[in-house]
Amino acid sequence: MIKSVKGVFVVLVFSSLLSLSFEKESMTTERLVPGDKFPELVLCDTEQPLNLLAADGQYTLLSFWASYDAASREKNAALSHLAQQSGRVKMVSVSFDRYASIYRASMKQDGLSEADCHHETAGSDSETFRYFRLEQGFRNYLLDGEGRVVALNVSPKDLVSYLR
Repeated sequence: MIKSVKGVFVVLVFSSLLSLSFEKESMTTERLVPGDKFPELVLCDTEQPLNLLAADGQYTLLSFWASYDAASREKNAALSHLAQQSGRVKMVSVSFDRYASIYRASMKQDGLSEADCHHETAGSDSETFRYFRLEQGFRNYLLDGEGRVVALNVSPKDLVSYLR
């Protein structure tokens, strides 16, 4: 009886240590935090950096997404529609779909403006994807008129609050 209790105890301790090691690996570490100046962003299919600056009193919302990630796509579409309605938010949307046909079809289905959307043709192999650690999940950044990060992972509800 005591041997079996010791065995169960050893298994429990080992599994706890193992789960803690995985927990540390899965924790997201942000490269940028509120107050940081957002770096210049150049995509594979462009030679010029994306213009992320908005007029005074306005915001820029930079949203990373892909059609294969339903949550990021849904959030991007909702935020884009809010930005179009408000007039105080410049939306910059970056898709990491490898195929242009999928990117265009997703844009059309979601009712996104071509002027606001950009396509990172290298997908998950791009420098931008690696720099922002998007393998840990797609995110967005709300920037002020000077290009400083105001908030991360803004939901549609959060955006409405910022606009008030």
